[in-house]
Amino acid sequence: MSARITLATAARVMLQLRRDPRTVAMLLVVPCLLEVLLRYVLDGQPLEFQRVGTPLLGIFPFISMFLVTAITMLRERTTGTLERLMAMPLGKLDLLAGYGIAFGAVAAVQAGLTAGVAFGLLDLQVAGSEWVVAGLAMANAVLGMALGLFVSAFATTEFQAVQFMPAIVIPQLLLCGLLVPRDDMAGALQALADVLPLTYAYDGLARVTTGGFDSAALRDLLVVAGAALLALTLGATTLRRRTP
Repeated sequence: MSARITLATAARVMLQLRRDPRTVAMLLVVPCLLEVLLRYVLDGQPLEFQRVGTPLLGIFPFISMFLVTAITMLRERTTGTLERLMAMPLGKLDLLAGYGIAFGAVAAVQAGLTAGVAFGLLDLQVAGSEWVVAGLAMANAVLGMALGLFVSAFATTEFQAVQFMPAIVIPQLLLCGLLVPRDDMAGALQALADVLPLTYAYDGLARVTTGGFDSAALRDLLVVAGAALLALTLGATTLRRRTP
């Protein structure tokens, strides 16, 4: 793994994003707009907004990063760009680390903007630190990026890539505890929820909403980071020198 090659890869991805304003808008603007929409959907239930606003502040970036990175990496594969890159002295870790750095930087901006809108304009309040919430939101966005890079290997068209949204993301949304407390679910679903990364992403943000960044929230953050690292590692195993 070469730091020079990794940074060059990250710079190439950032340049691609700069040339695609619609993708940038989806990554940076859409999560903010969804948070605003949620605020006024729950206009008559301000306490409910305070309960779910913070967890969704992290979940919205997770969803947008998942979609964009899955489609971006799929384009690299289907257009032959990935094959040409892999023919060069470029290691798999260089490629994935470059993508991780580029989209990680976007995730940091995305989390900062969404948190700024939520706390500055929508009067969202948390018992813990607003900076911690922004950090957890960024971790969730990185998790979405890692999962998107991984699942892109199993799609051959952009339509198939989008199909992973209901297959992978929506079940996690239903089981993480956002809609129904996990204790009220069937035992089998509780067990399934315990192994899904979005459960811990939700738990961490929910804990900061009502308390602070304690040892349990730290555990949740470590699980999210570990899941992102695992997804990137698995993604490396799907990279091939030649496109089948």
